[in-house]
Amino acid sequence: MNSKLLGATLIVAGTSIGAGMLALPIAVSHIGFWPAMALMVLIWGLSGYTALLLTEANLRVGCGLNFHGMAGKALGPWGQLICSASFLALLYALTAAYLTGGASLVMLKAQSLLSLPLDSTPATLIFACTLGLVAAFGVKYVDLLTRGLFSLKMVALVILVAMLLPQSEPANLALNLQATLGNSHYLIAALPLIFTSFGFHVCIPPLVKYLNGDVGQLRKAFLLGSALPLLCYSLWLLSVFGPMGVSQLQTLAEGDSLANLVTAMTQITGSGRVGTLVTLFADLALVTSFIGVTLSLFEYLAELRGRRNGKVSTWLITFVPPLTLALAMPEGFIAVLGFAAIPLAVLIVFLPVAMAIKLRQPGQGGYQVRGGKPALALVTVMGAVIVAAQLA
Repeated sequence: MNSKLLGATLIVAGTSIGAGMLALPIAVSHIGFWPAMALMVLIWGLSGYTALLLTEANLRVGCGLNFHGMAGKALGPWGQLICSASFLALLYALTAAYLTGGASLVMLKAQSLLSLPLDSTPATLIFACTLGLVAAFGVKYVDLLTRGLFSLKMVALVILVAMLLPQSEPANLALNLQATLGNSHYLIAALPLIFTSFGFHVCIPPLVKYLNGDVGQLRKAFLLGSALPLLCYSLWLLSVFGPMGVSQLQTLAEGDSLANLVTAMTQITGSGRVGTLVTLFADLALVTSFIGVTLSLFEYLAELRGRRNGKVSTWLITFVPPLTLALAMPEGFIAVLGFAAIPLAVLIVFLPVAMAIKLRQPGQGGYQVRGGKPALALVTVMGAVIVAAQLA
């Protein structure tokens, strides 16, 4: 594997693996380990196919052209408007979710380290006004910071999995088909958050340009890059379901689910080192995701407004809307992450399908994803199911 392909693969993986990983065990707690695995494989397939659709569209309209430009060339002004609205809704929703998750961890830190009971409002403000400032530093500094933090996150995950797996009991992973069928509505309900966890597509346009439109290299990058999150999520679920089981995970969903999960994993293992690793991994997952998303949102808004308008006003526009939502929904980490699936479905399912239909012409050469109209119809239905599941 050459260095460019390796770099592209890691970018895909790094974009996917984030704080949403922390919410996965709670989101699938009612259906069990094996049904959750089946859903993840299904979503992984959908994610890979739509990534190739976006690659096809990008190569047809202009190698490396961003989402806004792609939608404009393929679908016109209305396509650009829908694309921009979905992009902003997605980033605002993710920022709000990470603010609520970050506040939970700040409250845990204040209690465990300082014996200071802290409410969600000051905790949210502290998280936003400290780490939120990083977005204004620029890509250069954020890149250096996130490289180090992402490496630490992966090391913490590997060690954590190695320490938790011996605590697993086979009975906690057993498939109860009757219970799964009886809770079939929970299968549908888990789809939006799982779908959000495989949303690496925002990095596709720059990767198409980076790999010079080489379809073979791009397919490898997307396949391997999305397979790494699938592997990490699988090991993470195995490490959580194994020691706890379905019934205990269901009780954690009440109240502040993220804080409950971190506390329960510390208690069930009876190991201070495991507790430290769980907390470290949760911190790193949230921080890296928060920094990456807020940087993207900050830069996008700066471009829309014109950079001459100043960083302070752009920072306020970046953080005030999601901060308001986070303060209104202090325990909404999983709920807001699930909502992000709606604009994400528009960006990475419905728009790519619409662009493929618009750009494909009979007898036209160039790269075209296999499957034809039946495949386009299938992924459209899957996207509609995900949106309907979130709206239900």
